[in-house]
Parts: sequence; C-alpha cells; structure tokens
Amino acid sequence: MFKRLRQRDPLTLREDFCGTAALCCEWVRMEPSGKAYGIDLDQPTLDWARTHNLAQLASLEPRVELIRGNVLDDYPFKVDVVTAFNFSYFCLKSRRDMLAYFSRCQKALVKDGLFYLDIFGGPTSMAIQQEETKYRSFTYIWDQASFSPVTGDLKCHIHFIPHDKRPMRRAFTYDWRLWTIPELTDILEEAGFEDVYVYWEGTDKKTGEGNGVYRLTSKGDNSESFVAYVVAIR
Repeated sequence: MFKRLRQRDPLTLREDFCGTAALCCEWVRMEPSGKAYGIDLDQPTLDWARTHNLAQLASLEPRVELIRGNVLDDYPFKVDVVTAFNFSYFCLKSRRDMLAYFSRCQKALVKDGLFYLDIFGGPTSMAIQQEETKYRSFTYIWDQASFSPVTGDLKCHIHFIPHDKRPMRRAFTYDWRLWTIPELTDILEEAGFEDVYVYWEGTDKKTGEGNGVYRLTSKGDNSESFVAYVVAIR
C-alpha cells in the first residue's frame, strides 16, 4: 500500500509499543536496506526481545535499535512508517493524550510517511464474555472482564490453561479505553494528517468469519465484531 501511494519502497520503521520487537525483526529481514526502531516502556520485555529475537538476526541485528522510552516523547530521527499495533495505543485513555501521541507520530514521519494502526470493535467488544481457543497442549482464553459505557474503559485478560500443568490465569492484562474509528479519524486530522484511510476485512462466505483480505472502505459493515486497519497519510 505504501508503494502504491508513494511510488517507492518504505525503508525505515518505528514500532511503537514494540514489546518483543517481532515486527522490527521481520522488517529488516524483508527489506535489505531496512532500519527499524522499537520503542517500549518495559525494559525486561526489551531484554527478552534482544536475547530471543534480535539474537536470531545475526548480521542484521545492528539494523534494529531498541529504545526504552515513552511514545509520547520526541525522538531525533524520522521514519517512513510508524506502527501502533495490537491495539496497544488503547492504553491512552484521554483525548488529550491521544492527540499528543498522534501529533508526535505525525512529526516523526518523513514528508510522505504513513502511520498505521489496528482497531477492533463492534457490539461484542463491549460484552462481558470469554472466548476459548483450544490448541493441542493448551487452551487460550480471551477474557473481556469489564466494560464501562460511561468512560469506555475496557479491562481484558489472557489466560493460558495447559492440559498437563497449572493454569496461567491473567498471564496478560489490558486496561484500555475502547476507541472508535470516527473518534480516531477526528483526532488524526486534528494532529495534522492530510487524510485517513480505513481498510476493512472481507467475509468468508462459507464460514461467515473474516477472510484475512482487507480493502479500502468508507462504510464497512455492521458486524458483531471486527478488526480493521486505520492508515493516516502525512
């Protein structure tokens, strides 16, 4: 999509809320001239990334730079692409903080750069529910534990239930605000982005589930649940 819009390949990536920096590592594998920066607040997670992911890159490792820092801060480099995936930016609960973050992302991009986010929603995103997925040796549980319609606060947990070991309850906890696409679009435009595109997932006619193919849309469909991509144009 970047190449289609900008008639060139993107070379530099900033992965915000990078965690174990898997995207950074994949970026430099895919792009021979690529450089990636990963930013995260948690030093132990970055240390794990360096030991387990960056160490697998061999000669490519110098092209990934991990930064323990806050995405609300300014950094002395500009990139072609900024990403905020896995809904991690939902931890910013106020409009003021989200505007500050989007404004910094806009300034962090080169003049033709793009900012990519993913988002989930639909009526079931507000429901108190658990969704189980069974694997060979364990069961994965996505637990939407609480939701406030007044504040939009959403608390979720991930549980792992091994079949032959003690359960790992609340292995991960997410304390988020459930944002909507129109809210994000308004804030992105206020932050100085020229335009905002939304890419919506198609539906598999046989299963009724998502088919993994995302297309540009101005409407979407009234799904019970969805995951979409929001792309802000510098």
